[in-house]
Amino acid sequence: MRWVKRMTIPDFLLAAAVFVLAMVALGLVRILRGPTDADRMMATQLFGTGGIAALLLLGVATEARAVLDVALTLALLAAFASVAFVRSASPSEGDDSQETNRP
Repeated sequence: MRWVKRMTIPDFLLAAAVFVLAMVALGLVRILRGPTDADRMMATQLFGTGGIAALLLLGVATEARAVLDVALTLALLAAFASVAFVRSASPSEGDDSQETNRP
């Protein structure tokens, strides 16, 4: 089998990054068609996590340190987005539903 080229580690990492991006593209459908805001937020988190994974794979495969920095920055932003969503979806501290049910 002389005509078969052996796959190197960078080739494998690039193929894995393409696979991750394909799965993220499927998650994009859920962002567009999600019935609730929570579904859309979970799909957005999938999009962020997949993007981070693809960037990390790409950065290691190409030995580009700047891509790794971008991936870590995106991870921080995704964490803040999750916290912001939970804070906006939860009832505020001043809104006590038990007080409104009293006769």
